[in-house]
Amino acid sequence: MRTILPLKAIRRLALAATRYQRAMTLGVRIAARDADGAVLLVRHTYLRGWYLPGGAVDAGETLAEAALRELREETGVLPGAGAEPELFAIYHNRRDHLRDHVALYRLPAVLVPDDALRPNREIREARFFAVDALPEETTPATRRRLAELAGESAVAPLW
Repeated sequence: MRTILPLKAIRRLALAATRYQRAMTLGVRIAARDADGAVLLVRHTYLRGWYLPGGAVDAGETLAEAALRELREETGVLPGAGAEPELFAIYHNRRDHLRDHVALYRLPAVLVPDDALRPNREIREARFFAVDALPEETTPATRRRLAELAGESAVAPLW
């Protein structure tokens, strides 16, 4: 039987292959809020910690389209009525790749369909958290981004 790699695995392999090439990689993260102002975080099946939803920008996509696609794929959550993703900042992510950049979007209102927030092959768990009650395993970079979004710290150039 032939096994086909999932799309996320293919993206990760492509990212690893570009590590030593001159190609630049581009990703997105999105800070989506519910009606109470809680932020949506995800736990991946292949990483430790809680993160903002996000991932790679596919060929032919705008950054905003990629942010909304990743939000939908990872969590099933959709933009609320009239809500549009707003670009907050662009960061250089030197930790994983010398040429990697991440665009951070914010989405002030979301729609959570009945079938949203369910685990899938990539996402172990997706939940909304009050910003002052984040889970202990929230990654340091996610905490920094949330502090920047709240105006508690200046926007840093590095992820």
